[in-house]
Amino acid sequence: MRFARIVFLIAGIYGLIVMTPQYFLEARIGRDNPPAITHPEFFYGFIGVTIAWQVLFLLLSRNPVRFRPVMIVAILEKAAFAIAIPILFFQHRVGVSTVVAASIDLILGVLFIVAYVRTPRKDWPRVLPQSN
Repeated sequence: MRFARIVFLIAGIYGLIVMTPQYFLEARIGRDNPPAITHPEFFYGFIGVTIAWQVLFLLLSRNPVRFRPVMIVAILEKAAFAIAIPILFFQHRVGVSTVVAASIDLILGVLFIVAYVRTPRKDWPRVLPQSN
């Protein structure tokens, strides 16, 4: 359980540190990686959703046993980026820096899997009362 706490705490803090400044970098990203962002709603929506996930990771770090089922969805969140980016790279649609970012998500995804396996199951209350 301690492992899961540490992994999700680090993931949440790291994600907030990396993603929050993105709110102020739209113009720079357009200059450094042309063309300019043409659909800012997708850009800012992506950042907002990603920051929400970081908050979820921090919540998971507080009580991994209680939120163990949510770890499966967190693993999928990391897999979505870690799988898509290498494919886009081989299609020459993203640069190496994006692959590096995806590799970090891949590592975190693997750590999330380990955290899930190592976290004990919580005995969930039964929905229906047992008959005597």
